[in-house]
Amino acid sequence: MKTTVILLILITSFNLFAQSTVNGTVTDEKGNPVEGANVYLDATYDGATTDAQGKFSFETSEAGEQLLLVTFLSYEPYSFHAAVSDMQNLVIKLREDVSTLDAVVLSAGTFEAGDNSKVSVLKPLDVVTTASALGDFVGALQTLPGTTTVAEDGRLFVRGGDASETQIFIDGIRVFTPYTPTSNNAPTRGRYSPFLFDGITFSTGGYSAENGQALSSVLLLNTIDEPDQDQTDISIMSVGLGLGHTKKWKESSLSVNTSYMNLAPYLELFPGRNDWKEPYQTFAGEAVFRQKTKNGLIKLYTAFDHTNLALTQEDINYPDGLDFALKNQNLYFNGTYSGVLSDTWSVQSGLSYTLAKNDLGIQATNIDNTENSIHAKAKFKKRFSNRFKLNFGAEYLSTDFKENYSDDESDDAYDTGVTNNIEAAFTEADIIFSKKFAMKLGLRGEYSELFNEATLSPRASLAYKTGKNSQFSVAYGDFYQNPTSEYLKFNSDFDAQKTSHYIFNYLYTGDGTILRAEAYRKTYNKLVTFDTDIALPTSIYGNEGNGYAQGLDIFWRDNKNIKNLDYWVSYSYLDSKRKYLNYPEESTPNFAQSHNFSLVTKYWIEDWKSQVGFSYQFASGRSYTDYNIPGFLQEKTKSYNNLSLNWAYLLSQQKILYFSIQNVLGFKNVNGYQYADAPDMTGVFNRRSMRPAADQFFFVGFFWTISTDKSTNQLDNL
Repeated sequence: MKTTVILLILITSFNLFAQSTVNGTVTDEKGNPVEGANVYLDATYDGATTDAQGKFSFETSEAGEQLLLVTFLSYEPYSFHAAVSDMQNLVIKLREDVSTLDAVVLSAGTFEAGDNSKVSVLKPLDVVTTASALGDFVGALQTLPGTTTVAEDGRLFVRGGDASETQIFIDGIRVFTPYTPTSNNAPTRGRYSPFLFDGITFSTGGYSAENGQALSSVLLLNTIDEPDQDQTDISIMSVGLGLGHTKKWKESSLSVNTSYMNLAPYLELFPGRNDWKEPYQTFAGEAVFRQKTKNGLIKLYTAFDHTNLALTQEDINYPDGLDFALKNQNLYFNGTYSGVLSDTWSVQSGLSYTLAKNDLGIQATNIDNTENSIHAKAKFKKRFSNRFKLNFGAEYLSTDFKENYSDDESDDAYDTGVTNNIEAAFTEADIIFSKKFAMKLGLRGEYSELFNEATLSPRASLAYKTGKNSQFSVAYGDFYQNPTSEYLKFNSDFDAQKTSHYIFNYLYTGDGTILRAEAYRKTYNKLVTFDTDIALPTSIYGNEGNGYAQGLDIFWRDNKNIKNLDYWVSYSYLDSKRKYLNYPEESTPNFAQSHNFSLVTKYWIEDWKSQVGFSYQFASGRSYTDYNIPGFLQEKTKSYNNLSLNWAYLLSQQKILYFSIQNVLGFKNVNGYQYADAPDMTGVFNRRSMRPAADQFFFVGFFWTISTDKSTNQLDNL
């Protein structure tokens, strides 16, 4: 018995003497001590917490090779593999976790609009609650800096570029015909319902190497990944009806929207300046099906619409007016897959198809055209670490355009068309050096089968965080775009048009506030030129065009400092000139105003259960050519002004009555002037002012939501 007791004492003593000490100091990258860090041996209970000097020390009975782990909030985990006997007097430096919310953001040239964005200047809801937007996402974006007001057109004109220089994507896949057709001097609208999207990225320049065939801007629309519940939305409006329904299953969901618009009842009350033969009417539908897979998500998006209108418009060269008729059919399909291949690999792929048919009648002229377009893309992402991520991929774009032209008076007739195929590959790396400094480097290569031409587009952006809430960014990039079918149908002997972007950005984000200021310079080369008044089959075409655009954009938003008030202010200064198309000299194009200003406000009145808002837009005069004095685009129209009001009244939690008035003060805006084809007896070219089809527009809508939670509504925050 005595022998056994002695043996136990010896074994216990041996174990005590066999323990080792692990100690050291934990600091940040600048050598400052880190207090409260957890330091421990993996798969054991042996460890300690650092003190105010960053020091730690603990005993362990473990021996041999072990893994020491160090963790602390907002720093990257640290690991050290060595023999326990070597874990003494350690000096451990922790690196900042660059994925935290206060890390630097690459923001030059880009506006984010989404609830999950680190720097969101707009929410998706803003699209339908901005008074001047009338529920159109393009209309809401026209209140942001960098855009110019071209009231009779309605498309996005960005930083001195015409509307064809901006491309729109849904879930990363190209939309070839994003706007509804319309008549001259009547603004178009985006085809797609804002209620299907939960994120918008609007880049006014310097955008990713993933996106091509856009000289000025890209707009990325992301559909909702997964709805929250079953829901039905009913809309009864002064211009039509709408019905939407979402059905959610365990691993899938389906959202369907339909709408019918007819201006006939509205025009009976407010006739406007046009003589309508068949008032504008359109029937449209959208559907999104989502299916979860083991490692990803499949989304199938389909949209179609049919539009019909006929009217007689004012025209100085036709005393009885100009007859215009349009029939349009449009089908768009978009299928995408996003998934995880491994812990560090992910993939996004997609395919879109567009079928667009137009049947136009202008006086005795008939123009029928059909466009078939395809976009296929695959992108892979490799995450080497939180500090280095690599994207690369390839895509294929194809457009087949055919047009038939005939004139009953002159007996002129011809068929034209073009097939424009483009292959592209891209790669881009995100390099995050610290929470304060990040870089994005990209390269895009394209090959045009039509031109037998290859192009390379380097792109880069840097961001440096100057304080807790502020940062600077710079961006540079080259961008190429083939001419549109409007010119390719007559001539295919072109080169790709080119711009280069140079951007300097300052961003401040506070508690409920954003201040953004951006200076930029764009240079244009190889723009399309021709030698006739309009593009004709007999015109002589070339790539001799060039130009520039430079300016300053400022954006401020505050949704917290004044109770119940949300507002934003935008201002843009633009200096732009170009020589292209049939311009005889370098001039400021008529879509490029020097000054644009927007003020948007939304105020919640609790006692009225209402949100009221207004939008004011100002734009300086646009250039035009006065045929009675020498020069080209030498005169300016008067400034553009528009004050719009809206009121959303909550009848009950899921029923909303909505009113809006465009141009409530009735400003007599002038979009430009049309001159007679020939002078009168005194040698003077007569003219008429091109006014909007109506000075004001009134809208009334009733929106009713039926949902599982019995609280959601179509303006969600009311």
